[in-house]
Amino acid sequence: MVRPAAMRVWAIGLGTAVAPLDTAVNIAFPAISRSLDLTIGDIQWVVISYVLTYAALMLALGRTGDLIGHAAVFRAGLAWSIVALALCASARSFAVLLLCRVLQGVGAALVLSCGAALITGLHAEEQRGRALGLYVMIMAIGTALGPLLGGVLVGLSDWPAVFWFRVPIAAAALLWPHEKPGCEPDREGGAERSVLREPFDLVGAGLVALALLLTLLALNRAREIAGAPLGLMAIAAFAALVRHEARHKAPILDPRLFRLPGFVLINGANVLINLAAFAVWLLVPFYLSRATDLTQAASGAVLGAASAGAIVATPVAGRLIGRIPAKTVALAGGSMIATGLVLIGTWGVGTPTAWLVGALTVQGFGLGLFQLAYTDIVIAAIPREHRGVAGSLALVTRTVGTVAAAALVMLLFHSLEGRAGFVVAYRDTFLIAAAVALAMVVLLAGRYHPGAGEP
Repeated sequence: MVRPAAMRVWAIGLGTAVAPLDTAVNIAFPAISRSLDLTIGDIQWVVISYVLTYAALMLALGRTGDLIGHAAVFRAGLAWSIVALALCASARSFAVLLLCRVLQGVGAALVLSCGAALITGLHAEEQRGRALGLYVMIMAIGTALGPLLGGVLVGLSDWPAVFWFRVPIAAAALLWPHEKPGCEPDREGGAERSVLREPFDLVGAGLVALALLLTLLALNRAREIAGAPLGLMAIAAFAALVRHEARHKAPILDPRLFRLPGFVLINGANVLINLAAFAVWLLVPFYLSRATDLTQAASGAVLGAASAGAIVATPVAGRLIGRIPAKTVALAGGSMIATGLVLIGTWGVGTPTAWLVGALTVQGFGLGLFQLAYTDIVIAAIPREHRGVAGSLALVTRTVGTVAAAALVMLLFHSLEGRAGFVVAYRDTFLIAAAVALAMVVLLAGRYHPGAGEP
Protein backbone atom coordinates (compact mmCIF):
# COMPACT_ATOMS: atom_id res chain seq x y z
CA MET A 1 0.00 0.00 0.00
CA VAL A 2 1.35 3.45 -0.96
CA ARG A 3 1.87 5.68 2.05
CA PRO A 4 0.02 9.04 2.12
CA ALA A 5 3.35 10.90 2.29
CA ALA A 6 4.58 9.15 -0.84
CA MET A 7 1.33 10.00 -2.65
CA ARG A 8 1.79 13.64 -1.71
CA VAL A 9 5.34 13.60 -3.04
CA TRP A 10 4.05 12.32 -6.38
CA ALA A 11 1.36 15.01 -6.43
CA ILE A 12 3.94 17.72 -5.78
CA GLY A 13 6.22 16.22 -8.42
CA LEU A 14 3.46 16.14 -11.03
CA GLY A 15 2.38 19.69 -10.27
CA THR A 16 5.92 21.03 -10.24
CA ALA A 17 6.65 19.43 -13.62
CA VAL A 18 4.07 21.68 -15.29
CA ALA A 19 6.51 24.63 -15.07
CA PRO A 20 9.81 23.13 -16.38
CA LEU A 21 7.88 21.37 -19.17
CA ASP A 22 7.41 24.84 -20.62
CA THR A 23 10.62 24.19 -22.57
CA ALA A 24 8.23 22.45 -24.98
CA VAL A 25 7.13 25.92 -26.10
CA ASN A 26 10.62 26.73 -27.46
CA ILE A 27 10.45 23.93 -30.00
CA ALA A 28 7.11 25.31 -31.19
CA PHE A 29 8.50 28.78 -32.01
CA PRO A 30 8.58 28.25 -35.79
CA ALA A 31 4.99 26.98 -35.81
CA ILE A 32 3.80 29.85 -33.59
CA SER A 33 5.62 32.37 -35.79
CA ARG A 34 3.99 31.00 -38.95
CA SER A 35 0.54 30.82 -37.39
CA LEU A 36 0.57 34.34 -35.91
CA ASP A 37 2.81 35.94 -38.57
CA LEU A 38 5.60 36.88 -36.13
CA THR A 39 9.23 37.89 -36.59
CA ILE A 40 12.16 36.48 -34.59
CA GLY A 41 12.14 39.69 -32.54
CA ASP A 42 8.48 39.16 -31.71
CA ILE A 43 8.72 35.53 -30.66
CA GLN A 44 11.20 36.22 -27.85
CA TRP A 45 8.40 37.96 -25.95
CA VAL A 46 6.55 34.66 -25.69
CA VAL A 47 9.36 33.60 -23.33
CA ILE A 48 10.09 36.99 -21.75
CA SER A 49 6.49 37.69 -20.72
CA TYR A 50 6.30 34.32 -18.96
CA VAL A 51 9.71 34.36 -17.27
CA LEU A 52 9.48 37.94 -16.04
CA THR A 53 6.08 37.28 -14.49
CA TYR A 54 6.95 34.20 -12.46
CA ALA A 55 10.37 35.51 -11.42
CA ALA A 56 8.92 38.80 -10.19
CA LEU A 57 6.16 37.13 -8.16
CA MET A 58 7.84 34.09 -6.61
CA LEU A 59 9.26 35.70 -3.46
CA ALA A 60 5.98 37.40 -2.57
CA LEU A 61 4.01 34.22 -3.22
CA GLY A 62 6.53 32.17 -1.26
CA ARG A 63 5.86 34.45 1.69
CA THR A 64 2.12 34.06 1.11
CA GLY A 65 2.59 30.30 1.36
CA ASP A 66 4.48 30.74 4.63
CA LEU A 67 1.47 32.63 6.02
CA ILE A 68 -1.58 30.77 4.71
CA GLY A 69 -0.13 27.34 3.95
CA HIS A 70 2.13 26.09 1.20
CA ALA A 71 -0.38 23.45 0.07
CA ALA A 72 -3.11 26.04 -0.40
CA VAL A 73 -0.90 28.25 -2.60
CA PHE A 74 0.39 25.23 -4.54
CA ARG A 75 -3.13 23.97 -5.27
CA ALA A 76 -4.26 27.46 -6.29
CA GLY A 77 -1.33 27.53 -8.71
CA LEU A 78 -2.39 24.23 -10.27
CA ALA A 79 -5.96 25.42 -10.74
CA TRP A 80 -4.75 28.74 -12.17
CA SER A 81 -2.31 26.94 -14.49
CA ILE A 82 -5.05 24.72 -15.92
CA VAL A 83 -7.05 27.79 -16.97
CA ALA A 84 -4.00 29.74 -18.19
CA LEU A 85 -2.66 26.84 -20.29
CA ALA A 86 -6.07 26.36 -21.91
CA LEU A 87 -6.22 30.07 -22.69
CA CYS A 88 -2.71 30.01 -24.21
CA ALA A 89 -3.68 27.09 -26.42
CA SER A 90 -6.81 28.94 -27.54
CA ALA A 91 -5.09 32.25 -28.35
CA ARG A 92 -5.44 33.36 -31.95
CA SER A 93 -3.51 36.64 -31.86
CA PHE A 94 -0.07 37.67 -30.62
CA ALA A 95 -1.42 40.17 -28.08
CA VAL A 96 -3.81 37.60 -26.58
CA LEU A 97 -1.06 34.98 -26.43
CA LEU A 98 1.25 37.36 -24.53
CA LEU A 99 -1.52 38.20 -22.05
CA CYS A 100 -2.19 34.51 -21.53
CA ARG A 101 1.54 33.86 -21.06
CA VAL A 102 1.55 36.45 -18.27
CA LEU A 103 -1.36 34.58 -16.68
CA GLN A 104 0.57 31.34 -17.09
CA GLY A 105 3.53 32.99 -15.36
CA VAL A 106 1.31 33.76 -12.35
CA GLY A 107 0.33 30.09 -12.16
CA ALA A 108 3.96 28.98 -12.40
CA ALA A 109 4.93 31.40 -9.63
CA LEU A 110 2.20 30.01 -7.36
CA VAL A 111 3.39 26.44 -7.96
CA LEU A 112 7.15 27.00 -7.87
CA SER A 113 7.10 29.31 -4.85
CA CYS A 114 5.89 26.52 -2.56
CA GLY A 115 7.07 23.30 -4.22
CA ALA A 116 10.38 23.03 -2.33
CA ALA A 117 8.69 23.96 0.96
CA LEU A 118 6.10 21.21 0.50
CA ILE A 119 8.67 18.56 -0.42
CA THR A 120 10.94 19.34 2.53
CA GLY A 121 7.94 19.63 4.87
CA LEU A 122 7.06 16.00 4.17
CA HIS A 123 10.44 14.79 5.43
CA ALA A 124 12.43 15.06 8.63
CA GLU A 125 15.22 17.65 8.60
CA GLU A 126 17.94 15.02 8.40
CA GLN A 127 16.33 13.86 5.13
CA ARG A 128 16.12 17.36 3.67
CA GLY A 129 18.93 16.72 1.18
CA ARG A 130 17.23 13.65 -0.28
CA ALA A 131 13.90 15.48 -0.48
CA LEU A 132 15.49 18.39 -2.33
CA GLY A 133 17.32 15.93 -4.57
CA LEU A 134 13.99 14.51 -5.67
CA TYR A 135 12.54 17.98 -6.24
CA VAL A 136 15.48 19.27 -8.29
CA MET A 137 15.55 16.00 -10.27
CA ILE A 138 11.89 16.47 -11.20
CA MET A 139 12.68 19.98 -12.42
CA ALA A 140 15.60 18.72 -14.48
CA ILE A 141 13.58 15.87 -16.01
CA GLY A 142 10.79 18.29 -16.95
CA THR A 143 13.27 20.66 -18.57
CA ALA A 144 14.85 17.82 -20.55
CA LEU A 145 11.57 16.21 -21.66
CA GLY A 146 9.92 19.48 -22.74
CA PRO A 147 11.62 19.86 -26.14
CA LEU A 148 11.26 16.14 -26.93
CA LEU A 149 7.55 16.09 -26.14
CA GLY A 150 7.03 19.45 -27.82
CA GLY A 151 8.64 18.26 -31.05
CA VAL A 152 6.46 15.15 -31.17
CA LEU A 153 3.26 17.05 -30.36
CA VAL A 154 3.85 19.84 -32.88
CA GLY A 155 4.55 17.19 -35.50
CA LEU A 156 1.34 15.31 -34.70
CA SER A 157 -0.88 18.35 -34.22
CA ASP A 158 0.12 22.04 -34.03
CA TRP A 159 1.62 24.51 -31.58
CA PRO A 160 -1.42 24.67 -29.19
CA ALA A 161 -0.57 21.07 -28.21
CA VAL A 162 2.49 22.26 -26.24
CA PHE A 163 0.04 23.95 -23.85
CA TRP A 164 -2.83 21.44 -23.94
CA PHE A 165 -0.74 18.42 -22.90
CA ARG A 166 0.01 19.98 -19.52
CA VAL A 167 -3.63 20.55 -18.61
CA PRO A 168 -4.29 16.90 -17.61
CA ILE A 169 -0.95 16.78 -15.78
CA ALA A 170 -1.91 19.79 -13.65
CA ALA A 171 -5.42 18.38 -13.14
CA ALA A 172 -4.06 15.03 -11.97
CA ALA A 173 -1.77 16.77 -9.48
CA LEU A 174 -4.64 18.93 -8.25
CA LEU A 175 -6.88 15.91 -7.62
CA TRP A 176 -4.16 13.90 -5.88
CA PRO A 177 -4.05 14.09 -2.05
CA HIS A 178 -2.23 17.02 -0.44
CA GLU A 179 -2.01 18.37 3.09
CA LYS A 180 -5.14 19.87 4.49
CA PRO A 181 -5.34 23.52 3.40
CA GLY A 182 -4.10 25.87 6.08
CA CYS A 183 -1.82 23.35 7.77
CA GLU A 184 1.73 22.19 7.17
CA PRO A 185 3.53 19.11 8.49
CA ASP A 186 5.55 19.78 11.60
CA ARG A 187 8.21 17.09 11.62
CA GLU A 188 9.96 18.46 14.67
CA GLY A 189 6.83 18.29 16.80
CA GLY A 190 5.48 15.12 15.19
CA ALA A 191 2.07 16.61 14.45
CA GLU A 192 0.46 19.16 12.21
CA ARG A 193 0.56 22.73 13.35
CA SER A 194 -1.54 25.68 12.33
CA VAL A 195 0.13 28.06 9.91
CA LEU A 196 1.43 31.25 11.46
CA ARG A 197 -0.93 34.17 11.02
CA GLU A 198 1.01 37.39 10.48
CA PRO A 199 0.21 40.56 8.58
CA PHE A 200 1.12 40.32 4.91
CA ASP A 201 3.57 42.97 3.72
CA LEU A 202 1.65 44.13 0.64
CA VAL A 203 3.90 47.12 -0.03
CA GLY A 204 7.00 44.95 0.31
CA ALA A 205 5.50 42.40 -2.06
CA GLY A 206 4.91 45.12 -4.63
CA LEU A 207 8.44 46.48 -4.25
CA VAL A 208 9.97 42.99 -4.54
CA ALA A 209 8.04 42.34 -7.73
CA LEU A 210 8.90 45.76 -9.16
CA ALA A 211 12.62 45.50 -8.30
CA LEU A 212 12.95 42.01 -9.80
CA LEU A 213 10.94 42.94 -12.88
CA LEU A 214 13.11 46.00 -13.56
CA THR A 215 16.29 43.99 -12.93
CA LEU A 216 15.32 41.27 -15.38
CA LEU A 217 14.21 43.80 -17.99
CA ALA A 218 17.49 45.72 -17.58
CA LEU A 219 19.47 42.50 -18.07
CA ASN A 220 17.38 41.54 -21.07
CA ARG A 221 17.97 44.95 -22.64
CA ALA A 222 21.63 45.22 -21.59
CA ARG A 223 22.72 45.50 -25.23
CA GLU A 224 20.36 48.40 -25.88
CA ILE A 225 20.19 52.03 -24.75
CA ALA A 226 17.11 51.21 -22.68
CA GLY A 227 19.18 48.94 -20.42
CA ALA A 228 20.87 51.78 -18.49
CA PRO A 229 17.74 53.65 -17.31
CA LEU A 230 16.06 50.34 -16.47
CA GLY A 231 19.10 49.41 -14.38
CA LEU A 232 18.96 52.71 -12.50
CA MET A 233 15.25 52.23 -11.86
CA ALA A 234 15.97 48.71 -10.54
CA ILE A 235 18.59 50.07 -8.12
CA ALA A 236 16.12 52.69 -6.89
CA ALA A 237 13.44 50.03 -6.41
CA PHE A 238 15.81 47.81 -4.41
CA ALA A 239 16.83 50.79 -2.26
CA ALA A 240 13.17 51.51 -1.51
CA LEU A 241 12.60 47.82 -0.77
CA VAL A 242 15.48 47.60 1.72
CA ARG A 243 14.31 50.73 3.49
CA HIS A 244 10.73 49.48 3.73
CA GLU A 245 11.60 45.93 4.77
CA ALA A 246 13.91 47.18 7.55
CA ARG A 247 10.92 48.94 9.14
CA HIS A 248 8.24 46.28 8.65
CA LYS A 249 7.66 43.78 11.45
CA ALA A 250 6.88 40.91 9.03
CA PRO A 251 8.89 41.62 5.86
CA ILE A 252 8.76 39.55 2.69
CA LEU A 253 12.53 39.03 2.86
CA ASP A 254 14.10 39.94 6.19
CA PRO A 255 17.12 42.24 5.54
CA ARG A 256 18.87 40.64 8.53
CA LEU A 257 19.35 37.50 6.43
CA PHE A 258 21.93 39.33 4.36
CA ARG A 259 24.04 39.84 7.49
CA LEU A 260 24.44 36.07 7.92
CA PRO A 261 27.99 34.86 7.19
CA GLY A 262 28.33 34.30 3.47
CA PHE A 263 24.62 34.69 2.64
CA VAL A 264 25.20 37.39 0.01
CA LEU A 265 28.19 35.49 -1.38
CA ILE A 266 26.38 32.16 -1.86
CA ASN A 267 23.42 33.84 -3.55
CA GLY A 268 25.70 35.92 -5.77
CA ALA A 269 27.62 32.78 -6.65
CA ASN A 270 24.40 31.09 -7.74
CA VAL A 271 23.62 33.99 -10.07
CA LEU A 272 27.07 33.99 -11.67
CA ILE A 273 27.50 30.22 -11.90
CA ASN A 274 24.12 29.91 -13.62
CA LEU A 275 25.14 32.77 -15.91
CA ALA A 276 28.30 30.86 -16.88
CA ALA A 277 26.54 27.49 -17.21
CA PHE A 278 23.75 28.85 -19.42
CA ALA A 279 26.32 29.51 -22.14
CA VAL A 280 25.82 25.84 -23.04
CA TRP A 281 22.18 26.37 -24.03
CA LEU A 282 22.97 29.58 -25.89
CA LEU A 283 26.02 28.57 -27.93
CA VAL A 284 26.26 24.78 -28.21
CA PRO A 285 23.27 24.59 -30.61
CA PHE A 286 25.17 26.96 -32.97
CA TYR A 287 28.29 24.80 -32.73
CA LEU A 288 26.34 21.62 -33.49
CA SER A 289 24.76 23.17 -36.58
CA ARG A 290 27.93 24.84 -37.92
CA ALA A 291 30.82 22.59 -36.96
CA THR A 292 29.35 19.07 -37.11
CA ASP A 293 27.45 16.98 -39.65
CA LEU A 294 25.01 15.65 -37.04
CA THR A 295 21.33 15.50 -37.89
CA GLN A 296 18.93 17.73 -35.96
CA ALA A 297 17.71 14.75 -33.94
CA ALA A 298 21.28 13.68 -33.11
CA SER A 299 22.19 17.25 -32.16
CA GLY A 300 19.24 17.38 -29.79
CA ALA A 301 20.35 14.13 -28.20
CA VAL A 302 23.91 15.44 -27.74
CA LEU A 303 22.66 18.67 -26.16
CA GLY A 304 20.42 16.61 -23.89
CA ALA A 305 23.55 15.14 -22.27
CA ALA A 306 23.80 18.29 -20.14
CA SER A 307 20.31 17.72 -18.73
CA ALA A 308 21.02 14.01 -18.30
CA GLY A 309 24.08 14.85 -16.23
CA ALA A 310 22.02 17.09 -13.95
CA ILE A 311 19.31 14.44 -13.58
CA VAL A 312 21.86 11.84 -12.49
CA ALA A 313 23.62 14.26 -10.15
CA THR A 314 20.63 15.35 -8.05
CA PRO A 315 19.94 12.07 -6.22
CA VAL A 316 23.69 11.65 -5.72
CA ALA A 317 23.91 15.12 -4.18
CA GLY A 318 20.83 14.43 -2.07
CA ARG A 319 22.52 11.39 -0.53
CA LEU A 320 25.82 13.20 0.00
CA ILE A 321 24.30 16.19 1.80
CA GLY A 322 23.97 15.26 5.45
CA ARG A 323 27.00 13.01 5.27
CA ILE A 324 29.33 15.78 4.14
CA PRO A 325 28.84 19.57 4.33
CA ALA A 326 26.67 21.12 1.61
CA LYS A 327 29.50 23.60 1.00
CA THR A 328 31.77 20.73 -0.06
CA VAL A 329 29.15 19.45 -2.50
CA ALA A 330 28.71 22.99 -3.89
CA LEU A 331 32.46 23.38 -4.39
CA ALA A 332 32.69 20.02 -6.15
CA GLY A 333 29.78 20.97 -8.38
CA GLY A 334 31.20 24.37 -9.23
CA SER A 335 34.58 22.83 -10.06
CA MET A 336 32.93 20.32 -12.39
CA ILE A 337 30.98 23.12 -14.11
CA ALA A 338 34.22 25.02 -14.74
CA THR A 339 35.93 21.86 -16.01
CA GLY A 340 33.02 21.04 -18.30
CA LEU A 341 32.98 24.56 -19.75
CA VAL A 342 36.71 24.36 -20.50
CA LEU A 343 36.22 20.99 -22.21
CA ILE A 344 33.34 22.38 -24.28
CA GLY A 345 35.55 25.31 -25.28
CA THR A 346 38.11 22.89 -26.73
CA TRP A 347 35.69 21.62 -29.38
CA GLY A 348 36.63 22.22 -32.97
CA VAL A 349 35.59 21.00 -36.38
CA GLY A 350 35.47 17.20 -36.36
CA THR A 351 35.55 16.71 -32.57
CA PRO A 352 34.30 13.14 -31.85
CA THR A 353 30.68 12.89 -30.69
CA ALA A 354 31.72 10.92 -27.61
CA TRP A 355 33.87 13.89 -26.52
CA LEU A 356 30.94 16.26 -27.02
CA VAL A 357 28.65 14.09 -24.92
CA GLY A 358 31.29 13.59 -22.21
CA ALA A 359 32.01 17.31 -21.82
CA LEU A 360 28.32 18.20 -21.62
CA THR A 361 27.69 15.42 -19.11
CA VAL A 362 30.48 16.68 -16.83
CA GLN A 363 29.12 20.23 -16.97
CA GLY A 364 25.54 19.08 -16.37
CA PHE A 365 26.52 16.79 -13.49
CA GLY A 366 28.38 19.66 -11.85
CA LEU A 367 25.39 21.97 -12.25
CA GLY A 368 23.12 19.38 -10.64
CA LEU A 369 25.46 19.06 -7.65
CA PHE A 370 25.85 22.80 -7.22
CA GLN A 371 22.17 23.65 -7.63
CA LEU A 372 21.03 21.17 -5.03
CA ALA A 373 23.76 22.08 -2.53
CA TYR A 374 23.02 25.80 -2.95
CA THR A 375 19.29 25.25 -2.41
CA ASP A 376 19.97 23.23 0.73
CA ILE A 377 22.29 25.94 2.08
CA VAL A 378 19.71 28.68 1.56
CA ILE A 379 16.88 26.63 3.06
CA ALA A 380 19.04 25.79 6.08
CA ALA A 381 19.94 29.44 6.62
CA ILE A 382 16.34 30.71 6.65
CA PRO A 383 13.94 29.81 9.52
CA ARG A 384 11.51 26.95 8.82
CA GLU A 385 8.51 29.25 8.98
CA HIS A 386 9.96 31.14 5.98
CA ARG A 387 10.65 28.07 3.85
CA GLY A 388 8.45 29.30 1.01
CA VAL A 389 10.64 32.40 0.72
CA ALA A 390 13.78 30.23 0.86
CA GLY A 391 12.68 27.97 -1.98
CA SER A 392 11.59 30.97 -4.04
CA LEU A 393 14.90 32.76 -3.50
CA ALA A 394 16.78 29.76 -4.89
CA LEU A 395 14.75 29.88 -8.10
CA VAL A 396 14.86 33.67 -8.42
CA THR A 397 18.66 33.87 -8.24
CA ARG A 398 18.91 31.07 -10.81
CA THR A 399 16.52 32.93 -13.13
CA VAL A 400 18.48 36.18 -12.78
CA GLY A 401 21.61 34.29 -13.82
CA THR A 402 20.05 32.75 -16.93
CA VAL A 403 18.42 36.01 -18.04
CA ALA A 404 21.75 37.82 -17.57
CA ALA A 405 23.46 35.12 -19.64
CA ALA A 406 21.04 35.58 -22.53
CA ALA A 407 22.16 39.21 -22.79
CA LEU A 408 25.78 39.27 -21.58
CA VAL A 409 27.09 35.96 -22.93
CA MET A 410 25.67 36.68 -26.37
CA LEU A 411 27.03 40.22 -26.25
CA LEU A 412 30.51 38.84 -25.48
CA PHE A 413 30.27 36.15 -28.15
CA HIS A 414 29.13 38.51 -30.92
CA SER A 415 31.86 40.98 -29.99
CA LEU A 416 34.53 38.28 -30.24
CA GLU A 417 33.05 36.72 -33.38
CA GLY A 418 33.22 40.03 -35.23
CA ARG A 419 36.99 40.15 -34.69
CA ALA A 420 38.12 36.52 -34.73
CA GLY A 421 35.41 34.36 -36.31
CA PHE A 422 33.09 31.70 -34.91
CA VAL A 423 35.56 29.05 -33.70
CA VAL A 424 37.81 31.44 -31.75
CA ALA A 425 34.84 33.37 -30.34
CA TYR A 426 33.21 30.10 -29.26
CA ARG A 427 36.38 28.92 -27.52
CA ASP A 428 37.11 32.23 -25.78
CA THR A 429 33.52 32.69 -24.60
CA PHE A 430 33.54 29.30 -22.91
CA LEU A 431 36.95 29.89 -21.37
CA ILE A 432 35.70 33.19 -19.90
CA ALA A 433 32.54 31.45 -18.65
CA ALA A 434 34.73 28.78 -17.03
CA ALA A 435 36.84 31.49 -15.39
CA VAL A 436 33.69 33.06 -13.90
CA ALA A 437 32.58 29.71 -12.47
CA LEU A 438 36.05 28.95 -11.12
CA ALA A 439 36.30 32.40 -9.53
CA MET A 440 33.07 31.72 -7.64
CA VAL A 441 34.44 28.36 -6.47
CA VAL A 442 37.62 30.02 -5.18
CA LEU A 443 35.63 32.74 -3.39
CA LEU A 444 33.31 30.21 -1.77
CA ALA A 445 36.23 28.01 -0.72
CA GLY A 446 38.11 30.88 0.87
CA ARG A 447 35.45 33.25 2.17
CA TYR A 448 32.21 31.32 2.63
CA HIS A 449 31.92 29.90 6.15
CA PRO A 450 28.42 28.62 7.02
CA GLY A 451 26.91 29.77 10.29
CA ALA A 452 25.85 27.49 13.07
CA GLY A 453 22.40 26.96 11.58
CA GLU A 454 23.66 25.92 8.18
CA PRO A 455 24.95 22.54 7.02
